[in-house]
Amino acid sequence: MNVLFVCQGNTCRSPLAEGILKKLYHRSGISGLVDSAGFSPENEGASPNPLAVAVAMEHGIRIEDKRARTFQQEDFTRFDIIYVMDQPVMDQVVAMARSNVAMEKVDFLMNLCNPEQNTAVPDPYNAGAIAYNSVYSLIEKACIQLENKLKHHA
Repeated sequence: MNVLFVCQGNTCRSPLAEGILKKLYHRSGISGLVDSAGFSPENEGASPNPLAVAVAMEHGIRIEDKRARTFQQEDFTRFDIIYVMDQPVMDQVVAMARSNVAMEKVDFLMNLCNPEQNTAVPDPYNAGAIAYNSVYSLIEKACIQLENKLKHHA
């Protein structure tokens, strides 16, 4: 299953999600493309936030080589599912969807834990290490739910 995570800048939440799910895919032998993107063109090519890198490293995940990229129309074709982090990002993805088929691929990441509640993953940018650890835990719980779902449908 090809999975894309999308947040605003592609430097905090979505790179963490990408790293977590890649680790879970490896652990479970699940195949597929895992990537992340954002909507801030000024971040194009930027490294993940140093706090995101540090939190990931504490969990044995390396994301320092990730480079931010912007969400593209082709992502609707390349990915089976697109998980967004919050309502503003959902609104931007929806604005780019050209069909119902594309829209059916889009969901809030936290709906994996709390179906149909559309709960946001808070943006930890400029909020400190505690916020990054909290966001990591939320994202990890959702990714583990996805891993379990994929293992049982493989």
